[in-house]
Amino acid sequence: MSQQSSAVPLSTLTKQQQRFSDIISDMSLSPKQKSSYLALEAEASLPYVEVSDEVKSALDEGVLCDMFEGHAPFKPRYVLPDYSKYLYQGSEYLELSAATNFDEALNMLTIIYHHVPSVTSIPVYLGQLDDVLMPFVGDLTDEQIYQKLKLFWIMLDRTLPDAFMHVNIGPADNIVCRTILRVDAELKQIAPNLTFMYDPAITPDDLLRQATSNICECSKPHIANYPLHAKAYGDKKFGIVSCYNSLPLAGGSNTLVRMNLKEVALKSVDRVDFLNQVLPAYSRIMVELMDARCTFLHEDSHFFEGFLAKEGLIEESRFAPMFGIYGMAEAVNILLDKEAKQGAYGLDDESNQLGHRISEKLAEIVEMSDVKYGLDGKALLHAQGGISLDKEVTPGVRIPYGTEPDPVSYVRATAGHHKFYTSGISDILTIDETVKSNPEAMFNLCKGAIQAGYREFTANVASNDLVRVTGYMVKLSDIAKFDDEGSRTNTTFLGAEAAKNTGILERKPRVASLEVSPVYE
Repeated sequence: MSQQSSAVPLSTLTKQQQRFSDIISDMSLSPKQKSSYLALEAEASLPYVEVSDEVKSALDEGVLCDMFEGHAPFKPRYVLPDYSKYLYQGSEYLELSAATNFDEALNMLTIIYHHVPSVTSIPVYLGQLDDVLMPFVGDLTDEQIYQKLKLFWIMLDRTLPDAFMHVNIGPADNIVCRTILRVDAELKQIAPNLTFMYDPAITPDDLLRQATSNICECSKPHIANYPLHAKAYGDKKFGIVSCYNSLPLAGGSNTLVRMNLKEVALKSVDRVDFLNQVLPAYSRIMVELMDARCTFLHEDSHFFEGFLAKEGLIEESRFAPMFGIYGMAEAVNILLDKEAKQGAYGLDDESNQLGHRISEKLAEIVEMSDVKYGLDGKALLHAQGGISLDKEVTPGVRIPYGTEPDPVSYVRATAGHHKFYTSGISDILTIDETVKSNPEAMFNLCKGAIQAGYREFTANVASNDLVRVTGYMVKLSDIAKFDDEGSRTNTTFLGAEAAKNTGILERKPRVASLEVSPVYE
């Protein structure tokens, strides 16, 4: 006797149930990915945190974006635990004693990473790993360190396959730092992402050369201007996470809300109206949205009652909302057009100066605006790198894809923005593959950009399979086969979507000559 199917006919499903059904039957998703998408649907089914009609309108009109963090946030967007403290004290919650050697340190890190949340449910910060691990090196040989770190690197990519996951190294020269650079260039994995901290007073040129040569090989690492970040947060009191987000160590970002400057410009009469009326008005609305989201997280979710806070690995007071912006290029061009002026963002001085003035105004607004749960009562200004759904709007303060000038001109045009964006800004330079035969050009371009005021230097090399989308990494070969095969890597979907929607593959490769002069003489 045959059994009758108990399945509910698809025609009787609600819209929400249909979304659930689409997810669980999607052959391109792994079981783990299906579980994550189902969880996102559950979050989206909750009522939105209470906000005013002004906030609702700004969200509906696309002026503001909450980055799809959930209607009732129960975890911060980015968390930066103090991993060094964890290794030295152990964890009562995880039933772990303090580490006594290199293997125990790696094992303890492997364990805690699975308990550190983020907006992606995978940790975005893995620590300043050379500082964290150097005390445990002991009498290990260079080859033993290499073998252990290589296995650790492979484990990270295979068990936490998300390109927002981020390691920091530098600025000091040490065996762990150099070995991580060696392993990363050899494996060419999308995860973990990597930032090398550069300090001209500490970092030897040959170590920076190793880092910039890595960029030629695998488009990693980012090169961070350590003195500039340390001036904002204090020495060794910050980390670079996810794409290029600079945040307080033992803290993080409770939320990221972003403003579309293109839409703000469209609602303005001219630059005076934009700077003095419309931009400040939407900034006030944005602060309300950040406060509403942070209030739920800090007062209703009970996140800060968990073991990370109880064991002193994070501190509630070291979390701050990120005041994100994007669409600077379009905003400048729209305002010039409204004033019947010629010019194009990134390509002439008047346009660039207007862009710099907008960044300065944003920094003034953020400094003058108190938030309920911030770092010393303030949010952190951030040039947001775009998301895969963005159409006809350029990430952050970048020059639009396909119109980029040569690398030195690009740096000169955008360097003036960097000092304003405390919690991160990135200009991705796309360099022609000829740089591989002339890596000294990448080294000099990087040093010149840092000297010019760049907060972080980031570059893609046109012939590499491994490329940056916004700040996270994807493989072009994975994007090419994604529609047919899916991917074990969570961020391939975002890269494939961005390739279709945002024109990332239209970036114009530029030749980097042997630049012997700094960007600013």
